[in-house]
Amino acid sequence: MSFLVAGVDEAGRGPLAGPLSVAAVILDPARPIVGLNDSKKLSEAKREALYPQIIERALAWCVVLIEPNEIDRLNIFQATMTGMSRAVEGLAIVADEALIDGNQLPKDLPCHGRAIVGGDALEPAISAASILAKVTRDRLMVTMEAKHPGYGFAIHKGYPTPAHLAALTLLGPCPQHRRSFAPVKRLLTP
Repeated sequence: MSFLVAGVDEAGRGPLAGPLSVAAVILDPARPIVGLNDSKKLSEAKREALYPQIIERALAWCVVLIEPNEIDRLNIFQATMTGMSRAVEGLAIVADEALIDGNQLPKDLPCHGRAIVGGDALEPAISAASILAKVTRDRLMVTMEAKHPGYGFAIHKGYPTPAHLAALTLLGPCPQHRRSFAPVKRLLTP
């Protein structure tokens, strides 16, 4: 059996609403995927085209969501670390090593870990995780628009754009807003 490496990345640390999405992916060296890169450097159409290829060709993959109430309870950094550990634990195959995008490692990873700054552009497995996390979260935010109309989630995906901040001021926070994030917290504090 070869040395199995899981790439791990997240999407959604900065938004004011919606979950944090964290993915772990073990790629199959025998089934390479052309075009992998940091999800932020790819168009939405390219991410959507790569998503099914990753799902189909990876040896294992797992996406976990950390909901806004857990983000508020833990803080965004701890929520990210927790999500990374859960994603690696959720893989159907045990990884020998997890390559984490960033400069911090979760303390409770179920295998050896290595943090790689800018890893989503350097390591194909992290790029694949980046794409799964982002596409999963973006799709969820589009469906959230129907449940919470008026905020524009389908467009800005929960990020603090001027339009989102205006809607937040007008409508107040919905259940998907992160209460611990300053623009939301300000509206809740009399």
